[in-house]
Amino acid sequence: MKRRSVLLAGLAAAGCTPDTPALQGGWVGTHPERGHRLRGELPRADGPLRQADVVIVGAGIAGLACARALSQRGVTDIALLDLEDQAGGNSRGHVVAGAPCPLGAHYLPLPGPDAREVSQLLAELGLSRQVLGRTEWDERHLCHSPQERLFIDGEWREGLLPMPESPAAREQYQRFSALVSQAQRDLGFAMPTRRARWKPGHAALDAQTFARWLDANALTDTRLRWYLDYCCRDDFGAGAATVSAWAGLHYFASRHGFHAPGDEAGEREPVLTWPDGNGWLSARLATPLRDRVHLGRVVLRVTEQKHGIELLAWNEATGAPERWQARAVVMATPLFIASRLLATPPDALRQAAARFSYAPWLTANLALREPLLVRPGAPLAWDNVRYGTTALGYVDARHQSLDPTPRPPLLTAYLALPTSQRSELLKQPWQHWAQVVTDELAQTHPDLPGKVERADLCRFGHAMSIPVPGLRGSAALAALNEARGRVVFAHADLGSYSVFEEAYTAGVEAAARLRL
Repeated sequence: MKRRSVLLAGLAAAGCTPDTPALQGGWVGTHPERGHRLRGELPRADGPLRQADVVIVGAGIAGLACARALSQRGVTDIALLDLEDQAGGNSRGHVVAGAPCPLGAHYLPLPGPDAREVSQLLAELGLSRQVLGRTEWDERHLCHSPQERLFIDGEWREGLLPMPESPAAREQYQRFSALVSQAQRDLGFAMPTRRARWKPGHAALDAQTFARWLDANALTDTRLRWYLDYCCRDDFGAGAATVSAWAGLHYFASRHGFHAPGDEAGEREPVLTWPDGNGWLSARLATPLRDRVHLGRVVLRVTEQKHGIELLAWNEATGAPERWQARAVVMATPLFIASRLLATPPDALRQAAARFSYAPWLTANLALREPLLVRPGAPLAWDNVRYGTTALGYVDARHQSLDPTPRPPLLTAYLALPTSQRSELLKQPWQHWAQVVTDELAQTHPDLPGKVERADLCRFGHAMSIPVPGLRGSAALAALNEARGRVVFAHADLGSYSVFEEAYTAGVEAAARLRL
């Protein structure tokens, strides 16, 4: 009886009682077993041959961008084949309890001067307009305030950059800021990355890890290093000890720079975001192409022939293979997938694919029964992160909603997992990973586990390409970026890392390089 009393007390302290309903939820969004069809023998296809001028393999952001660009050129006989049941790749939305939320990427920084294609897209979608030579953004789509907060020293503080604890630490923050500015000035960084001319200084950075470069520059402050590691995991899926120094500096130098505490420029620039994250963007790219997008198609082989290109695909709905023929093909898949699909992959593709490493990723959308207890410090923000953890925190999926009706919280939590946990991500049941997520969030919200009503989890076994040393500057990757012909490549991998700007621009550029 005493043991039972202790257990009940513990459940009550966590906001949970024996009468709490069982957690609802499950895996959503991705079907790893479909991708694993590539490991088996190729089926024999005896059905009718389907045809299109251009077949695009992959309906992620790059594939959708390519189809959009081709359509604007007057090429309309297009077919996009994707193994999932929803277009958008890593930029898809979901609905929990009638509310939209993201499955993957959840924001887009305001594009810089080099992201011309992205700027044009956003203007055409009505998100921006030119007034007296300046860009004005529709404030409904800019992240509402408060934007970010960090749980540190027992309370929530505004912003994600932890404050330095001593004058010596502050000097390191300022010195890193100066080094980023120097890299911007002397080397040049851009997003998309190919818009910046590659120099020997870039190659020197690309030859070492970010952690090694930080050590060499005596940037050792614990709080600064945690923040820089967090930034790397957020954009690249791996920490400073894994990604290249080029990638670590590119994160800041291609965007907003790094602003030490006290700088007038502030820590972050505004970002565009929506309740369903970048799924808002992918839906608007996919809708005009709806008749050309063929979902639930697992492409198994792409064979270039004398008078065309033949594709073998598996139709998940019919449970049967089907044949496609095209004049030209765009491989809008991760490069390691493209190298497996092509019957005769070019040397550059084989060499580039061998260099890539991909981060597994888990997204958990948690619907709560009631609000969380308020902790000391800054109020709930759009992005909420705990200092010291390797998790990426959570986003308030209702933050951008314009509906004033009070509703229970809907939180989207993110985990960038080490590659060693890919197998576990695919094998363990969803309840195991829901527990991992709630255990992490309970570090800042002890009452959360007892208030979670539903957990919809999305797993990406190869979510993000990790820009390891030597990848960005490889000759093979440069060759794929310039490839022209009946088979071209379009994916964020061509920039060596996975963000919307790289994927969208790669798709537009692939359309221009395609030979019809």
